[in-house]
Amino acid sequence: MMRYLFLYLFILSTTLTIAQAQQTPNAIVEEEVNKMQQKKWHPDVVLIVDDTQQQFAHGVGALQTETPYFIASTTKLFVVTLILQLTDEHALQLDDPISKYLSADILNGLHIYKGVDYASSITIRHLLAQTSGLPNYFSDKGASGKSLEHQLLHGHDQQWTAEEAIAISKTMQPKFAPGTPGKAYYSDTNYQLLGLILKAVTQKSFNQLIQERICVPLNMQTTYVYSDTADHKPLPLRYKKDVLQIPLAMTSVTTDGGIVSTAADMQLFLQAFMKGKLFNAGHLFEMMQWNPIFSPFNYGLGLMQFTLPKIATLGAHTPKLIGHSGLSGAFAFYDADSDTYLTGTVNQLAKRSDLFKLMVRVMMR
Repeated sequence: MMRYLFLYLFILSTTLTIAQAQQTPNAIVEEEVNKMQQKKWHPDVVLIVDDTQQQFAHGVGALQTETPYFIASTTKLFVVTLILQLTDEHALQLDDPISKYLSADILNGLHIYKGVDYASSITIRHLLAQTSGLPNYFSDKGASGKSLEHQLLHGHDQQWTAEEAIAISKTMQPKFAPGTPGKAYYSDTNYQLLGLILKAVTQKSFNQLIQERICVPLNMQTTYVYSDTADHKPLPLRYKKDVLQIPLAMTSVTTDGGIVSTAADMQLFLQAFMKGKLFNAGHLFEMMQWNPIFSPFNYGLGLMQFTLPKIATLGAHTPKLIGHSGLSGAFAFYDADSDTYLTGTVNQLAKRSDLFKLMVRVMMR
């Protein structure tokens, strides 16, 4: 967990130096995006800020508001949307055991903790809220001592199925029993399982579902699930100074991080999501029942919460941002106090703190 402590301390050290000078919102957006571009490893940055009264947008390098990019784990907002829609249609329930939808092959050996098999105790709610206790097939270290994430970042592109991702997870130790009070562990395995449940319930692919249920209704014309390694429309990912070419992996992450979108499309989605236009708005309250995952982040039902303590901002009011971010540097967050929506990406896998620094600086204008 040291990398998350470093993230927190790094944000802390930078937010203490935030300028308090009065500027127009548009000037702040342009200034902060331009500052980000001048930093090492950030040639391409885009940000849209919409406070429902006005919208301010700025892109630099190869990124503009309509440029497609990988949204990575921000994909999880789409997954929870689909699950809640199916809940509203009585096709499933959040407290259904996953054994109702998944085969014995998937369940066998899925969650054995301290000698007890908990696979039959895991519910859809546990998967969405990261409270299943399942290990993370993507970022946890495997038998080789290296994580799949580490292999990809160091040039070893590879492809896998949901079943193979779950098989990798089975070789790792679960973190706790499902639903342990106050416990959450961020695991992409949960969302690979949710992908299998979506397919079992609807008999449709993830891309079919987001197109029919989200993209077409919202007129999101540049949002889709990445599935073709020959597709070069999304801006290439960056790791430090290098372009990171991992098309095989990006066709594999699907429901835990495989969507391509734009900052403009993500504004349409985020506003519809937070206003309860995509599912029964009554779900929003239960989605915001938080558990800590790593400071300063909490997790709800498919939602991440990011809030800095007041000590980090010299006692000034700090925004409580809810939404999601991704390994790629993509983000989609909402601040209820100011009714402000932020979408975009810093397109960098190495310095994950930078996207949060950008949002905090803009929000504390």
